[in-house]
Amino acid sequence: QVQLVESGGGLVQAGGSLRLSCAASGSIFTYNAMGWYRQAPGKQRELVATITSAGSSNYADSVKGRFTISRDNAKNTVYLQMDSLKPEDTAVYYCRAFVASRIYWGQGTQVTVSS
Repeated sequence: QVQLVESGGGLVQAGGSLRLSCAASGSIFTYNAMGWYRQAPGKQRELVATITSAGSSNYADSVKGRFTISRDNAKNTVYLQMDSLKPEDTAVYYCRAFVASRIYWGQGTQVTVSS
């Protein structure tokens, strides 16, 4: 059973930065991929960024150049550095892990960007 715990969300002004963390219960070195998704009120959950076990990353067009996903295998943690935040980035951010053909989700962390 994989458990994911997100942290680092909060309230920030537009143009500011936040760093989200996702701590996994197991060794993420063995995970196929991990990623960050977000869901704004009244909208569907959407991809933000993913990173494979080989370190290859992928980003939604809306966050390219502003967000950076990274992983620390020694700490079993994946990060999402969010810079130049915009009000439209406001959402609940979820960590996702793809492990042995199964998908696991964290409980989410709220990010609110004020204008």
